[in-house]
Amino acid sequence: MSKPFVRRPFAALPEQPTAPHAWSITAASDVEVASAHFGTMRVQVRELGAGPPLLLIHGLMTTSYSWRYVIAQLAERYRVIAPDLPGAGRSDKPAVRYHPEALAAWIGELQRTLGIVGCDAVGNSLGGYLCMLRALDEPGAFRRLVNIHSPARPDIRYLALGSALAVPGAKSLLDWMIRRDPERWVWRNVHYYDEGRKSREETREYGAPLGTSDGRRAFVSYLRDAMAQAGFRRLRARLSAQRFPIPLGLLYSRQDPLVPPRNGDYLKSLIPDAELHWLDGTSHFAHVDTPEPVVAYLRAFFGVD
Repeated sequence: MSKPFVRRPFAALPEQPTAPHAWSITAASDVEVASAHFGTMRVQVRELGAGPPLLLIHGLMTTSYSWRYVIAQLAERYRVIAPDLPGAGRSDKPAVRYHPEALAAWIGELQRTLGIVGCDAVGNSLGGYLCMLRALDEPGAFRRLVNIHSPARPDIRYLALGSALAVPGAKSLLDWMIRRDPERWVWRNVHYYDEGRKSREETREYGAPLGTSDGRRAFVSYLRDAMAQAGFRRLRARLSAQRFPIPLGLLYSRQDPLVPPRNGDYLKSLIPDAELHWLDGTSHFAHVDTPEPVVAYLRAFFGVD
């Protein structure tokens, strides 16, 4: 492995990942979800295994494919369910605003459609943030929840991003920057501790929705609306006013360059009952960089070993 977070040239990416994964054996299905905000939409869901349901919610600019290195191990104990969020992957991309509260409500609408209310859940990045909102909205939504390195606190970078996107013409410029080469956009903006994990298979998977006007519009709304500073301030107010209703595991990397590790300490300060567990030698996508310790932690936290 080269130095951490050092990208190899795009032209040097292998066609297939250097580490094998189980994505090809997952069962893909299209599910129709009736949503108050997003309308009736088609959602692609990947499943593997049998047993109690475990819901996996991916983060921004990725898809359910991000769980490829942990899904088989988790499926030894669970019926693992990994959807593509609205506007992402192979799910529909409604022409609406992608606010965090609407996305959290959508998770509940998907759960009711699939009959898995009360399941265990794992969310990465934005997905962890949304799952926390879902648990606050409906304490019975999950039995237990693990949040893998989500943003949670106001940050100058998010404020700068929101301000930049408010400048006239900025969204059009961003759209142009992405559409001229969606795969290279993914290669530049998804970061691993071990950049040797990247492949053209991955850039094609994450780049495909960004190659469409609907996908880029949804992505820009995610950046502008789902990551808005006001949403993080609302989360803090809610966590200051009420106890988090279910057992919560916070799984954070000390080296994450995307979301500062202090977000883990911040959430622990607001939720003293939460279990904060640190990983070293990994990234924002710990389930890709270091799947073995992530699976071990999840099994222990959920009590399935």
